[in-house]
Amino acid sequence: MATRERPGAAARAAAFPLETRGRGYERAAVDAFLLRARAAFEEDPDAEPMTAQSVRDASFPLTRHGYVIAAVDAALGRIEDAFAARERADAVATVGARAWVAQQRALAQEVLNRLTRPRRRRFDRVGVLRHGYRIDEVDLVADKLTAYLAEGEKVTPEQVRSVAFRMQRGGYRENQVDAVLDAVLEIMLAVG
Repeated sequence: MATRERPGAAARAAAFPLETRGRGYERAAVDAFLLRARAAFEEDPDAEPMTAQSVRDASFPLTRHGYVIAAVDAALGRIEDAFAARERADAVATVGARAWVAQQRALAQEVLNRLTRPRRRRFDRVGVLRHGYRIDEVDLVADKLTAYLAEGEKVTPEQVRSVAFRMQRGGYRENQVDAVLDAVLEIMLAVG
């Protein structure tokens, strides 16, 4: 006769809180990713290479009673920060601080050039029958990121990571907006 697990026992053993009402990240997928990330960070010779970008790009299926999304996303942010700090130290050791700063400054200028385009023209748009990111919301975030890059206004990596846009017909192309957000995160993590 099989024994049944007591209610709540799985939640106590889980790496993150479990979603009780809705859907969360599939536990096995998150746990497997975290094991790979740990092995990569600890430089296990059998581990597949991982970077801050690959942590940022991680995605997981949604399932009932999965891990609470916000808790996993917060942990992924910390893991991404750790990989970025190591990548920064490696880059400075390889090319030197001056060359590394010049590379980051060039990337920041490229992003700033995109973000300072006229409102409603900062990114390509999808066709009128397709949905893209809502233009006014993206432009509002672009203005805040411009102030961060040009004037040093306070914006945190967590704020950039948590940006979400509603959709609209004829909106901005998602992949372009996402690429710029990733570049801003890269700059933020590079400068520490």
